[in-house]
This record gives sequence, C-alpha cells and structure tokens, in this order.
Amino acid sequence: MNTFIDRFSTTSAASQVRKLKEQEEDEFSDAAWGSEAGFGNLAKGIPSFSVPSVHDPTAFLRLHTDDHADPNCRIKIQHGTTTLAFRFQGGVIVAVDSRATAGSYIASGTVKKVIEINPYLLGTMAGGAADCQYWETYLGIQCRLHELRNRERISVAAASKYLSNLVYSYKGMGLSMGTMICGWDKTGPAVYYVDSDGTRLKGDLFSVGSGSTFAYGVLDQGYHWDLTDEEAQELGRRSIYAAGHRDAFSGNTCNLYHVKEDGWNFIGNFDISKMHYEGPGNVPGAPGTGYGYDVRVLGRNSSNPPPPEAAPAVAAHA
Repeated sequence: MNTFIDRFSTTSAASQVRKLKEQEEDEFSDAAWGSEAGFGNLAKGIPSFSVPSVHDPTAFLRLHTDDHADPNCRIKIQHGTTTLAFRFQGGVIVAVDSRATAGSYIASGTVKKVIEINPYLLGTMAGGAADCQYWETYLGIQCRLHELRNRERISVAAASKYLSNLVYSYKGMGLSMGTMICGWDKTGPAVYYVDSDGTRLKGDLFSVGSGSTFAYGVLDQGYHWDLTDEEAQELGRRSIYAAGHRDAFSGNTCNLYHVKEDGWNFIGNFDISKMHYEGPGNVPGAPGTGYGYDVRVLGRNSSNPPPPEAAPAVAAHA
C-alpha cells in the first residue's frame, strides 16, 4: 500500500526525488549525444549562439580586443596565413599555405585551409580557423538543400551572398573571417571575396592573409587571362612560395586546387622549403630548378661564382 502511495503521490519525499531525476534527464536528452550535438542541428535553420552577458557585446569586444590597434588591450588576436585564388580562361586556381599560428607560436603545419563545400565549390580559410570551418560547413549544408529544392546547383554568386548575409547578422560579435568562395557555374568560373563584416566582392584575383602582399607581388607580375593550365598552376605555386619564404606566419606546404567545368581537382601538396632549393618536382609548368634567389643566380655574378669544374683526367701512356 505504501509503495502504491509513493508512486502516485505528489507531495511525498519519493515524489520529490523522482521529479529531480526527470529534470536531470531533460537537461541531458539524446540530442546532446546524437547527431544534434554536431551539425545535425544546423538543418533546422540558422543557429543561435549565446553572447556575453554585457549591455553591449560589440562595445565590449572593441574595448578588450585589438580590433582598433589598442596596444593596451587585454586580448590580442594575431592572425597569419596566405590564401589566394584567381580565375582565368581555364577555370579557377586556388592555392593556400598550411601553417596555423597562435601569435608567434606555430600551432600546426598541416592545416587544410581549403574547405570543399561541394564538388564545384571551394572556400578558403583566413582569420579564425573555427569560424571559417563552422560557417563554410554550414554553407555546404545550405547549398545541398538548395540543390534538392530547386533541382540545380547553386551558383557561386548565390552561395557567396548567402554566406555574406549570414555573417553580417553577427557583425561586431567577434567573428574573424576572410574567405574566398570559388567555383564554376552557368556563367563560368567565378571568385568572390567574403569577410566577417559582410563585405562581398567579385573579382578576378584575390589574396588574403598576412602574406598576401608577397603573393600579390608575384601574382601581379605573372597574371593574365590567357594563361594555360600549367602556367596558372605554376603561378599559384610560386605565389604561395614567395609568401611562405618571406612571411613568418605563412609556410610549411602549399595546397593547390584547380576548378574546371567538371568540378575541382586537387593538384598536389608541395613543400615550400623543398621548392626553394629543388623546385616543385616533375610537374607540368615547373621550371626545373629551385625558386630561391640564391639558387637562381648561382654563378651569374662575381660575388657568387660557379663552382670550379674538376680538371679532366689525363690518360697515362705506356
């Protein structure tokens, strides 16, 4: 009888314990451990995030980070990378380095800074790695949903506009992104630059990151619309090499992609130190020698003479 009363009573001690257990189970439902704990929840719409419990989050971030070059700021956000993309008559070349830095510390040398959104779309990563990975993965979900709804691939312009509108809604809340959305659609090859302020620019050639000034120096000298596939791939490799060689926050390796009408192709991964001394190896468009200045000018001036040649051996006669 007492057991029956405890089970259905709303005021007994056993009832109170039962209610507490039910509340704990509700707090940690299956969603916390299943697919909804990851990107499964993104399919339900634009996700929402908790913001700092301050009166004005934007003003708080501006006060405590170095967004406005405040030398006394408490949080110093230091970024370093080199990414580039350009379009030409044969498609789009996307080239990036693979170094991730946390201030002056090299956190990783094998970061994949090209995000494969779908077989025809690529995104690059510069700024905050987590921001770029999360939002471009979310963009891939939305591109797939667009394809299912409309029975055709999303255009590069529409994909970049979607990302621009998305990050603009979080403007001033600490996102750090400088990405390029590259691909091939009905209009041909296309490249768009999108950043975390919501800026969206269409162009033929972009480079983003701390090493972009060095990359632009090579790109501006060698770029033209009528490049062959081999010339374009070599231009991308050489530009990332220049940035990796001169910029301390870029380097390790170069990942090279080529987007064509039938989708993107991964061309290869090239070690920047090896390219300095030996070149990229036996690949189309390669110069056959190292990219380094000291390698290219060896033996061409008096201060750097060629190595002495060994005298030919004289055959002895009996």
